[in-house]
Amino acid sequence: MQLRDKTMIMDETAMGRALTRIAHEIIERNKGVEKVAVVGIRRRGGPLAKRLAARIEEIEGVEVPVGILDITLYRDDLTTLASQPVVHRTEVNFNINGLIIVLVDDVLYTGRTVRAALDALIDLGRPKAIQLAVLVDRGHRELPIKADFIGRNVPTSRQEEIAVRVKEIDSKDEVVIQEIVDT
Repeated sequence: MQLRDKTMIMDETAMGRALTRIAHEIIERNKGVEKVAVVGIRRRGGPLAKRLAARIEEIEGVEVPVGILDITLYRDDLTTLASQPVVHRTEVNFNINGLIIVLVDDVLYTGRTVRAALDALIDLGRPKAIQLAVLVDRGHRELPIKADFIGRNVPTSRQEEIAVRVKEIDSKDEVVIQEIVDT
């Protein structure tokens, strides 16, 4: 199975606008950011969380804590990933108790990644609330999980994938729909 880029749905400018809009929505919903922290789900959720926190700081003039969450050991498909899955460090260097945590991921699909992230966060403490921000919601939920903040809704078929590329990892910013191509 191979994937081939089919349609670009967000370029660098559109991604930036989506993150700015989400930052404004977070500020509005929480009536400021006094008790807000942003935590990205490792891999691409991490850079997106840092960008979101930077946008919030630009708008509000307040620096919000930012962390990166590794969910490898919390996944329900761990045995299918690899015999020796690579576990990275969780970098949440602040006390989450009593905070409103904005959990950030690139794509919301079945909801299983978010479920694993919720388990990992709860192991770190007891936040006041957890809100979910995603760059793309592609549908096909298998668990009752809904994003609070969405950059873009993109209906997809199960024969398609969403690829979010960020400069920090992929050397460019874009979101594309990919199709599965039989080889």
